[in-house]
Amino acid sequence: MILPYCVYILQSKKDLLLYHGFTTNIEQRLKDHNVGGTKSTSKRMPLQLIFCEYYLCRKDAMRREKYFKTTQGKRMLKLLLRNTLKEIKYP
Repeated sequence: MILPYCVYILQSKKDLLLYHGFTTNIEQRLKDHNVGGTKSTSKRMPLQLIFCEYYLCRKDAMRREKYFKTTQGKRMLKLLLRNTLKEIKYP
């Protein structure tokens, strides 16, 4: 079964901040971010992928991305990714 929708989290190697998004092509989206093709991250390059989840339904992926941007979602991500965030020296 192919799960076409990916919710992803990138970290800027420049300022260490996180960026959340969703896409149907994570490889292309990461390239777009790292060549300045995305206005919101163009000054924060380079970026690295630290997390992604796949979904069958677009609405589910969009809901999850939106949740990650809430205070509760950010807390949950910090708990879920605590070892990764420690390894990449997230502030």
